[in-house]
Amino acid sequence: MLPVTYQDVEDALPRVHSVLQPTPLLQWPGLSHRLGCELYVKHENHQPVGAFKVRGGINLVQSLAAEELAGGLLGVSTGNHGQSLAFAARHVNCPCKIVVPADGNPDKYRAMRLLGAEVIEQGRNFDEARRYVEQIAQTFGGRYVHSANEPLLIAGVGSMAWEIFERLPEPDVILVPIGLGSGVCGTCLVAKHRRPATQVIGVQAAGASAVARSWASGRWEADARIETWAEGMATGTPAELTLEIMRELMDDVILVEEDEMRAAAFFLLQDTHNLAEGAGAATVAAVARQPDRFRGQTVVAVLSGGNLDLNELPKILACGAAPPG
Repeated sequence: MLPVTYQDVEDALPRVHSVLQPTPLLQWPGLSHRLGCELYVKHENHQPVGAFKVRGGINLVQSLAAEELAGGLLGVSTGNHGQSLAFAARHVNCPCKIVVPADGNPDKYRAMRLLGAEVIEQGRNFDEARRYVEQIAQTFGGRYVHSANEPLLIAGVGSMAWEIFERLPEPDVILVPIGLGSGVCGTCLVAKHRRPATQVIGVQAAGASAVARSWASGRWEADARIETWAEGMATGTPAELTLEIMRELMDDVILVEEDEMRAAAFFLLQDTHNLAEGAGAATVAAVARQPDRFRGQTVVAVLSGGNLDLNELPKILACGAAPPG
């Protein structure tokens, strides 16, 4: 039996929806025409922190005992997980400390600080920051919240997929970006219970593909170098819990290139007037990469977050202005 179940997702729903409204699931004619399928976008960029992970943070924090909260929360993040913990901690007046890579998205770091978190910049990338936080977790004395190996996070994030099926009971495909996989795992748990015929496909950056390779090979694989502008997917090592669920339930993975994500972000901006970060645009990039595979189907693309580092915007606009191919 898997360590997280559909029942866990159902148990999380009252906690999540006591704080967060369901996000829109919208079918955009421009995107559908452009990509040749009936494309719906699940707008997690409309969350109060601009990304889906806040669902997991709310579920976890509301499930912890008072003595666990008293010591505060500790996490490591490239931005959205940290904002999730900071938002949830603020909701219950709990201290929060987030370790982040030194050279990350400054807007996400600012948002964490504005939510009341102490932000510590350490390491060149997510994995170096993670190793640091695991070293200090014992001396910190608070509750360390891993960004993936947490059943309560996955169950909370599963509320996103529950909302999809409440609005659209029979999607052919749901595409979800993969960083460490909490989003795609929560989606798999719901989809395989509500409609087993629905394919759940993860999307990862080709320049940070360790999770996809580990899922495909059955071996534990890691990236010595991470080469992607999409910080939400810039992870070089899988997580045990989410990889276990993906191997059991996920149908496939698609890798997308850097400029494909930029072009998809442009499509979203032009056709839906929504700003997507790299991970958020990755699902649309996957459909654009394999249009024949999805042609004529009902497809849901999870726009996981809109917290774009605005330094990337000129490159996104340039990709949109470039001729096809």
